[in-house]
Formats: sequence, C-alpha cells, structure tokens
Amino acid sequence: MSDPIDQESEKLKKPSWWWPGVVATSLAGAAVAAFRGCWHSKMTWPIGVQGYSYQVCLNCGAMRLFDEKTFSAYGPFRYDLDELIAWQKSAARSSH
Repeated sequence: MSDPIDQESEKLKKPSWWWPGVVATSLAGAAVAAFRGCWHSKMTWPIGVQGYSYQVCLNCGAMRLFDEKTFSAYGPFRYDLDELIAWQKSAARSSH
C-alpha cells in the first residue's frame, strides 16, 4: 500500500492537457475578431436626428444611414454621425 501523502498528491494533480488548449482557443478567437471585425449583424431600429435617419450596431456602436422610403440602410459605417451627414451631403452634390 502506498503512503497517504502520495495518495493525496495524486488526487490533487490535475490534467495538464487543458491549459494549452485554453490558450490556443483564446488566441485563435482574438485573431479572428481582430481580422474579421464586426459583421454588424444586430442593428437598432432607425433613429431620426437632424432630418436624417440612421441605425446603430449593437455590438460595436458603428452607425449607418437609413432610407425610410425603401426601408434599407445605405452608405458607409462610421462612429460619428456628423461624418455620415457630411458623406450624405457630398454624395448628393456629386450625383447632381
């Protein structure tokens, strides 16, 4: 029969295979998020401000203009509403 101290130390030993797996999974997840970015899959209902309608991504906070007539989003994603309004004005000028 083995020593009681040896039996207790065997009980306390944890498998060491899980630690590299956790690190690799975390690093892979971070790399995918860094290269992929946000897919903007969850957007708010349209919000109207200053005569413009826009939507906000619930994951990252990026905004995109929204056309209420066609009920669709258009234009680039930006984090500043003033940049979106300036983009809309410049796009309207260039189309005329």
